[in-house]
Amino acid sequence: MEEWRYRLIAGIGFVTIAWLAWVTGKRNRPNWRTIGGSVALAWGLGIVSFWFPGSRWLWSMINDLVVAVLTASQKGTVFLLGPLALGPSQTLPDGTVSIGFILAAQALPAVVFFAALMAGLYYMGAMQAIVGLFARLFYRTMGLSGAESLSGAANIFVGIEAGLIIRPYLAAMTQSELLLVLTCMMATVASTVMGIYVSALQQTVPQIAGHLISASIISIPCAVLISKLACPEDGQPVTLGGVPSEPTGGNSSPASDSDANPPPSNLIVALIDGAGQGMKMAVGIAALLIVFLGLEALVDLALAQLPTIGGTPLSITRILAWLTWPFAVLLGLRPEEWQIGADLLGSRFIETEVTAYFKLAALQSASPPPLSPRSLTAMTYALCGFVHVASMGIFVGGISALVPHRAKDISLLGLRALWTAFLATLLTGCIAGVLAAS
Repeated sequence: MEEWRYRLIAGIGFVTIAWLAWVTGKRNRPNWRTIGGSVALAWGLGIVSFWFPGSRWLWSMINDLVVAVLTASQKGTVFLLGPLALGPSQTLPDGTVSIGFILAAQALPAVVFFAALMAGLYYMGAMQAIVGLFARLFYRTMGLSGAESLSGAANIFVGIEAGLIIRPYLAAMTQSELLLVLTCMMATVASTVMGIYVSALQQTVPQIAGHLISASIISIPCAVLISKLACPEDGQPVTLGGVPSEPTGGNSSPASDSDANPPPSNLIVALIDGAGQGMKMAVGIAALLIVFLGLEALVDLALAQLPTIGGTPLSITRILAWLTWPFAVLLGLRPEEWQIGADLLGSRFIETEVTAYFKLAALQSASPPPLSPRSLTAMTYALCGFVHVASMGIFVGGISALVPHRAKDISLLGLRALWTAFLATLLTGCIAGVLAAS
């Protein structure tokens, strides 16, 4: 009976967070078809993901597939880096044992492999078919413009590259459409970096890859709900009449920009281009972690000079944890889990979701684990998104570069998009908090 109390709190949290999006937004009258459709689709996808027996088999199959691909990607890494590439408890054929987990040697190389694999799938047309299917689903159920639907569908699988898919329509997009595009980008994770999270959590979260894909799909209608409450559509979208074809359709990857890089001429070239993009992403992720963790340490040094509170020095993550504490409660976590949830949600703003997931894995490896299975699933879903300061800069800068004359409009939406994306991932976590198994 006590378990249902926390599930009820998560359900109330969903309503409260949606209300908060409206209160902190423009407070205009929203399109109720879009609001109702996004709520119905989000909960419908959640019910299918958590309660439908066939979906459990599907997520299990996807999880096994992703883990198999991750294992295959390790072969090249081991060839280059030797025992540094071995995960904990793994050994080489000659008996050499792993020296422990090293992010740069074991997780980041997977980004290169996944990026190349995605580029190959795009070249063969497989991803366009899947993205088109989701785009039509979003268009028909939520009453979005065609470009919004296409962008949201693409964000299930890619990140900033989704901007290239809708590039011809960015110049004429309304403010509401632009906010939705940015919110979807930050409220989901790209499949190209999923290997990092799987590496972190596959020992502590059963079927983690399936959960991450499920979270990204559910987060799209949640992002629609939050962004359309915060900034209701008051214009006339150009693509309101239907879902446009992908500009990068055919045999090209969304990472290929026709102005600078021509579409790949064959599959091998596509794989090479994808690997190059993946290398840039891996280096970028490493650079962001170095810079922002270093800046966090500097800020903490300054805050440590202030009077302590409760005998503990101030830190930026501690301050952010205080601010996010109410949201940990709204996720339906148990009282003894609130501090952990708040710490993870707060630290993600600065340290990125990569660090948050590794912290979650480290905490959950304790005996006994501090989070119940339901709470662990809720936190896994709530953390699934690029909701941090670095991503805001990347997405705002990347989209602005595609339409320079809209740079001012896009930059003004940056902080609002970070806020709406944060709320959207919390909605996804609330759905998991209500529906996930105990």
